Amino acid sequence: MGGLIPLGDASRRPRTFAYVTTLIIVINVYVFLQELTYGNAFVWTWSAVPIRIIHGHRIITLLTSMFMHAGWMHIIGNMIYLWAFGREIEDAMGPVRYLLFYIVGGIFAMSAQILGDPFSRIPSLGASGAIAAVMGAFIVTFPRDRIRTVLFFFIFFRVAFIPAAFLIGFWFLIQLFNFGAVAQVRTGGVAYLAHIGGFLFGVITGRLLADPRRIASPTSSY
Repeated sequence: MGGLIPLGDASRRPRTFAYVTTLIIVINVYVFLQELTYGNAFVWTWSAVPIRIIHGHRIITLLTSMFMHAGWMHIIGNMIYLWAFGREIEDAMGPVRYLLFYIVGGIFAMSAQILGDPFSRIPSLGASGAIAAVMGAFIVTFPRDRIRTVLFFFIFFRVAFIPAAFLIGFWFLIQLFNFGAVAQVRTGGVAYLAHIGGFLFGVITGRLLADPRRIASPTSSY
C-alpha cells in the first residue's frame, strides 16, 4: 500500500498564525465527537441528503454537512490536507475573506454533488469539497511552491519536495478519472463530484480573492 501525505508549503511561511484554519479544524473535531456520541440519528439530522435538499427541506445541511465525517481516517486525512494548504491561502486572502471563501466553496461543492444525483437518499458529508476549493486556490496562487510531502510504500517512506502544480494537479486528475466509477455507486462512495466542483470553484475565485501584496514573494523558507 502506498500514497502520499502533504505536510505543508516548504517555500514560504504564513506571516501570522492561521487562526481561521485552526478554528475550522477544531469545529470539525468537535462535530465528529458529537457524531460518535449521538450516532446515526445525529448523522441523518445534519448531513446533506440530496432528495431532502431538492424538495426544499433541511437546506442548512449544505453547511452543517461540511463539518461532518464518516470515520477516523476520513477526518484525519481531511484535516491533514486542510492544514497543509489552508494556512497559506488564509494568509493570502486574510482571515475574514478566507472564512467566507471556505464556507461558500464547501456549499458550492456539496451542491455539485447533490445535483449529480438529486434523488439519492444517501447522506453526503465531509469537509473535502471545501478543502478541494482551498487546493484549487492554492494551485493558481502558489503553483511553483514546493510542498513538503511524505511518500510511502508499505513500511518504506521518504520526504520529497513536490511542486504544488504537479501535486495538486495529479490529485485533481485522480478525481476526474474516478468520477463515474465510485461516485456513481448508489450504495455510497467517495464524493468525487464535490471534489471536482470545489476545486473548480477555488481555481476560478482563489486568485481573485488573494491580496497581491501578500503573495508577491515568499516571506521565508523552511
